[in-house]
Amino acid sequence: MTEAAPGARGATSVQVWDLPLRLWHWALAILVLVAWVTPNAYDRLHRLAGYSVIGLLAFRLIWGFAGTRYARFGKLGVRLRAAPSYIWNLRRGITGRYIGLNPAGTVMLVALLLTLAVSAITGAMEVTVTFFGVWWVEDTHAYASDAVIILVALHVLGVVVVGLLQRQNLVRAMFTGRKQLRNR
Repeated sequence: MTEAAPGARGATSVQVWDLPLRLWHWALAILVLVAWVTPNAYDRLHRLAGYSVIGLLAFRLIWGFAGTRYARFGKLGVRLRAAPSYIWNLRRGITGRYIGLNPAGTVMLVALLLTLAVSAITGAMEVTVTFFGVWWVEDTHAYASDAVIILVALHVLGVVVVGLLQRQNLVRAMFTGRKQLRNR
């Protein structure tokens, strides 16, 4: 499962994120960006991006139970309960070592999945006869969509901060699926 990383002394590389999860992650990032820049001006593209997000959310829900070890939701409760102390310790630069998502990443995963679901579902509702022009659907879609963008910005900031604290390129890891584990 682990193998020595080329040119890295005292470190091993481990496969963490499988190809379906990485494709899901980057497709979701692109679709959220497309949806963010296209409302009103390019409604058809905006709707297509939103419907695609719903499909990706459905896939992630299935993959959270049927996927590989680090894609599954098995440790969700444990990591969510550990999140407050993990985030508190980040103030002092203490990150711990997690092969999969750390507790803050788990909170972000849950927050993004729920907020994306609210945004995409209310967006789909807005174009139906029943909910077209209904104020609370429109407002919920707008607020949830804004919240998604804020969460994405916090996600990127968190990846950069934790990557710097751990001296690890987490963005590269999400492309390759492999993380460096330093031997102590």
